[in-house]
Amino acid sequence: MNILLWIIQALLALTFLFSGGLKLVLPAAVLQSMGPPSQVVLPGLFLKFIGVCEVLGGLGLILPGVFRRQQYLTPLAAMGLVVIMIGAVTITIMGLGFALAISPLITGLLCAFVAYGRWKLRPLN
Repeated sequence: MNILLWIIQALLALTFLFSGGLKLVLPAAVLQSMGPPSQVVLPGLFLKFIGVCEVLGGLGLILPGVFRRQQYLTPLAAMGLVVIMIGAVTITIMGLGFALAISPLITGLLCAFVAYGRWKLRPLN
């Protein structure tokens, strides 16, 4: 179980570091044009905030276990990323439909699995 959790954590960390870093590097206008065509247009500053949260969450999935310091932060980071993925699923369903919301839904479920796994099943201690 520990190995499975580490593999999922590493893949999720890479995913969130890439997507969050992309949100931080790209201009706000480009980010808004990449979003789903819906009635809700997210402000550029909010998209940058989500990028910061994704980068910090991705780091929080890996660094506490690697450095063996404050390891309670890993399930908290995973739970925070679940909240972000709930928003991503909602926005995607509103703009593009349920079929394209499957990817953020699976990512959110994997984050929930890591949160539960590191909290109850196999803590990092």
